[in-house]
Parts: sequence; structure tokens; C-alpha cells
Amino acid sequence: VQLVESGGGLVQAGGSLRLSCVASGLSPDDYVIGWYRQAPGKQREGVSCISSRDGSQYIADSVKGRFTISRDDANNTMWLQMNHLKPEDTGVYYCNVHWRELGSDYDYWGQGTQVTVSS
Repeated sequence: VQLVESGGGLVQAGGSLRLSCVASGLSPDDYVIGWYRQAPGKQREGVSCISSRDGSQYIADSVKGRFTISRDDANNTMWLQMNHLKPEDTGVYYCNVHWRELGSDYDYWGQGTQVTVSS
């Protein structure tokens, strides 16, 4: 499984960015794909994720109302639309896919894309 992120960059507070994650080699029908982020000196935290099975979503309280996750199964692509960005949104954003199969957990990560929000 390979995950390739793009779309990060430098933006002023209040601006927008759209992150993309393209997945290849993904075989299971039932998985969760989403975004994590890691700010300097902080632990990696979950931002948002979406289920392939039913489209159910999770979004962190810190970004609720500002970020939107979506996916295109036909093209194995997922997006994170980030609006009204704040300096505290700065960090490296990672795409992650997770599934469980025969009692084992599988996790794959992208290389990360830097998001920097200036005040």
C-alpha cells in the first residue's frame, strides 16, 4: 500500500488549503482512511477520517466546522478541505489507512505534507 499526499504549503491565517491523498495497492473493502497531524514538539493527533464501508466520518473538535473530509473511491483519492486556517493548525499532515483482517491490524502512512499557517 502506498499513500501519497500533496497540497500542503504556506498560507496566512484565515486562508484555505486542500490536501489530497492518493492510495495505491489498497485491497480490502472495509477500511478507514484519514488524516493525522503533528505539530513541532507535540504528539501526532487524529484530525479526520472516513469509513469506506458506510462513509461515516470522524472530525476532531479542534477543526470541526472548518475542515471537511471527502473521498472518491473510483480514483482512490481522499481530500481534506481546510478553511479558516489558524496558526495552531501548523504541522505535518499525514495520510493514514487502517483496517483489521483476520484479527490483525494494518496501518499505512504517507510521507507527510507540511502545512504552515502564519499569523
